[in-house]
Amino acid sequence: MIQFLGRRLLYSIVVLLLASIVAFVGTRIAFDPTARLAQVRDKQVRERERERLGLDKPIAVQYAKWVGDFAQGDMGTSEVTRQPVATMLGSGLGYTMQLMLWAVILSIIAAIAIGVYSAVRQYSAGDYIFTTISFIGISIPPFWFAFIAIQFFVFQLMAWLNLSRPIFYFVGLHSTGASGFNIDYLQHLFLPVLVLTVQNIAGWSRYQRASMLDTLNSDYIRTARAKGVPRRQVITRHALRNALIPVVTVMALDIGLLFGGLVITEQIFSIPGMGRIFVQAITNGDAAVLTSWTVVAAFFVLLFNLIADLAYGWLDPRVRVA
Repeated sequence: MIQFLGRRLLYSIVVLLLASIVAFVGTRIAFDPTARLAQVRDKQVRERERERLGLDKPIAVQYAKWVGDFAQGDMGTSEVTRQPVATMLGSGLGYTMQLMLWAVILSIIAAIAIGVYSAVRQYSAGDYIFTTISFIGISIPPFWFAFIAIQFFVFQLMAWLNLSRPIFYFVGLHSTGASGFNIDYLQHLFLPVLVLTVQNIAGWSRYQRASMLDTLNSDYIRTARAKGVPRRQVITRHALRNALIPVVTVMALDIGLLFGGLVITEQIFSIPGMGRIFVQAITNGDAAVLTSWTVVAAFFVLLFNLIADLAYGWLDPRVRVA
């Protein structure tokens, strides 16, 4: 197991380095950090700025310096906001993780429960209901559902209950003015988490149902039933554990990608997370932020792929042997 983990870590480091090269070279080609000086006629001013940013050196030298600084926690300074990039991404990652923590926990629990129920009671009324709801959840655009949720839980609910202030808010978590876990925090958290949870459950529950159905039709499950093993034990101890293996892959990939930012959700609910930082960096052509953002997002994708590999070994001992 240790050798397997070591190989995966080495592989992840190589992939992360390749991703950083692509991100660095790509942003240098697509965005010019000195573009804001385009109106300056004095060439010496532009040359001094390029020299200050190290753009006068070969691309390989620029990359080597950037990687060295990045490894020490120095991601550079935004040419737009004049803030350290590490500070900006750290703040954005904090807000994104707040949304992800609750959305992922609720989504995993609900998706597994719905998927197992639909598979065990295939073609029942409950299965048809959950299948229909899942297809609706997969089909509707997240931004549309977000606006519908705002309209219903904020404006309609206020009118129906004759309230002077809404029960739930649709402004960013940074506007709570309070710290810690409290009612005000939950009121701001409810709507964005609801949007993310519905989207995740719709997709993950379909994978869980399909995987569970395939496992329930396996020979070893039929053998366990023929030996008189209780139905609940067959489902929970034998079928579910193996059915989770392909679902873990989908969840790990999705969770890793979510760390890159919930672009639509964060924009709609005015949350200054990683997604909103990415949109602003693209709009402003902020190369320093874009490069570091891409590497951080790639890191979390690789991290959760590694977690998925370790989960395989726990769910199926044959993976450890292989």
